Amino acid sequence: MTLSVDLAWLLMVAEQKTPGDPRVTDWGALVAAVSRHDAEIFGVPVYGDPHLRAAALLQLLLHVPALEHSNALYACAVAYGYLVASGLDVAASPERVRDLARLVKAGADVRAVAAELRGWSA
Repeated sequence: MTLSVDLAWLLMVAEQKTPGDPRVTDWGALVAAVSRHDAEIFGVPVYGDPHLRAAALLQLLLHVPALEHSNALYACAVAYGYLVASGLDVAASPERVRDLARLVKAGADVRAVAAELRGWSA
């Protein structure tokens, strides 16, 4: 099953999972995240499994902040929520979330981020 996200879901995650319900400062970042995660080349998904799709969302939302604050927390919450919605059992500690955000900020590619996310699910 391939789960798609939309703008409404991204906004719901921001409202529910970030402190103070920060306002959106860059709508284009959210639209880009939806497009990136759904990207296809000649009908073949660019990101073929849930971990790669979650990594694509996380990576874009961390590098192109959409909210007035808490963007690292938000990006990780989106990735976590995507994996859970995809039917995976996911377990992550605050330290693993922090380490993942640092990995992305340090320039890890989408496959390295997906590999880290695979470690979060059974």
